[in-house]
Amino acid sequence: MSANSPVRPVMAADIRARKGGAPLVCLTAYTTPMARLVDQHCDITLVGDSLGMVVHGLPSTLGVTLEMMILHGQAVARGTSRAMLVIDMPFGSYEESPAQAFANARRLMAETGCAAVKLEGGRHMAETIRFLVDRGIPVMAHVGLTPQAVNALGGYKVQGRGADADRVMADAQAVEAAGAFSVVLEKVPDGLSRRITSALEIPTIGIGASAGCDGQVLVLDDMLGLFTDFRPKFVKRYAELGHAADEAIAAYAAEVRARRFPGPEHVFPDELKGEKP
Repeated sequence: MSANSPVRPVMAADIRARKGGAPLVCLTAYTTPMARLVDQHCDITLVGDSLGMVVHGLPSTLGVTLEMMILHGQAVARGTSRAMLVIDMPFGSYEESPAQAFANARRLMAETGCAAVKLEGGRHMAETIRFLVDRGIPVMAHVGLTPQAVNALGGYKVQGRGADADRVMADAQAVEAAGAFSVVLEKVPDGLSRRITSALEIPTIGIGASAGCDGQVLVLDDMLGLFTDFRPKFVKRYAELGHAADEAIAAYAAEVRARRFPGPEHVFPDELKGEKP
């Protein structure tokens, strides 16, 4: 392939073929600049409904709308050329019926150019996943802790401990049988995550699960440390950009108040003396 050849984006079949191979790398993105950074290093870029909390300050994902997902999906698409672009279907956009799910998934794909959608739920969503897949819409499934069902689950608790392990395993097997090309395991114990990964023929992507999963996903803002007061157990901070940004903003404010910014190098003279206009 020549240097000028177009980059072929990662597709669902490519992700499925990675089962048991090199671990899949996935991060969220919500804006074009961040998408460009993620695209250089990741196999999958996920426009997660976590944008409700991360970008819009909502208390949960439940208030996220389809229009919000489309808006951010379009922004991320502008910064994505290689990674597979997957977009979350928000709460209320797919649960009513397979037909409702198809209409909204079709709109997501048509208006953003994404390669797949992600939806939450196990056995009770299998019919909907099959309906979408049969109509040409690749689906990434999501079982274990499903944040859109946080009220029914009683909070953001680990799922699949003790006797509950059978339920999570059955959910994972159901979404595979329905045609999902991969499945996110969220807040599922290490041992169970490994058993599910071994039992399935599609890749598992862990978040708060196990290093034994076929891949990992994190919320970009969490792993960059943009939130100084949010430290879930399953997130490793690879930077502390929140503190760095706070210090930078404080320094800017101090210089403005002291009239040290802008300096002579930041303003334009009345007459050009060799400087660029």
